[in-house]
Amino acid sequence: MGVSQRRRSSTRRPGRGSYFFAGTLLLLSFVAAKGCPKICHCSDRSGMVVQCTSRNLEDIPANLPRDTVVLLLSSNRIRHIPKEAFADLQRLRELDLSHNLLESVDDDSFLGVLDSLRTLDLSNNQLSGLPRGTFTKLHARIRLSNNPWHCECSLQEVLRELRMDPETVNEVSCHTSVQEEYVGQPVIQVLDSGINFCNFHHKTTDVAMFVAMFCWFFMVTAYIVYYIKHNQEDARRHMEYLKSLPSMSHISKDYDTASSVF
Repeated sequence: MGVSQRRRSSTRRPGRGSYFFAGTLLLLSFVAAKGCPKICHCSDRSGMVVQCTSRNLEDIPANLPRDTVVLLLSSNRIRHIPKEAFADLQRLRELDLSHNLLESVDDDSFLGVLDSLRTLDLSNNQLSGLPRGTFTKLHARIRLSNNPWHCECSLQEVLRELRMDPETVNEVSCHTSVQEEYVGQPVIQVLDSGINFCNFHHKTTDVAMFVAMFCWFFMVTAYIVYYIKHNQEDARRHMEYLKSLPSMSHISKDYDTASSVF
């Protein structure tokens, strides 16, 4: 009897608590899988890590899990970051968009993650400039290396508002510039040397305004000269017409002669 009882106890079925625990895990995994874009891979590591690297994506995936803390979108074909692209991901801490084809970023693209985001990688893209309000109030450390930057006033203003990654800061170079002598040089080194690209911008604007004013003055002067000459010509023709008319004295003599005859 003792042996049979031990065998029965060893083959006892799991209790209700075990079934409940297993069902809860299954439900959680189902919810997580449902919230993850099909083309990506998601894993829960104290928050959702969404892996969408090298998926040939042309746009940022929609319906990302709201509890995403890491979003990896590198090595795709994304060209544009629209306004409020990550507004629903208020726990997002790390965003990797490196090695894409990014050419433009809208104002307020990072609205919603300004306080949470800690790392932003935009390196190895096709960015030549950014709107001035792109990184306003963003606390993240940002990588901008290996992009074809055009060094001018607006880029200078953008760089003043962000925290650049110190490891890659010297790889942010002028691909083109308002002053050719700075092409190929690290932007930060140029700015630290005392160069102010906004001064070049103002000088260019002043020259353009001077040329526009000169053209306007020339057109007004030409019109006045034309108007005077045209009026002089009309006056001369009018005088010649008056001279061609018979004088009043001649008309009076003819009238007297005609009166005497009658």
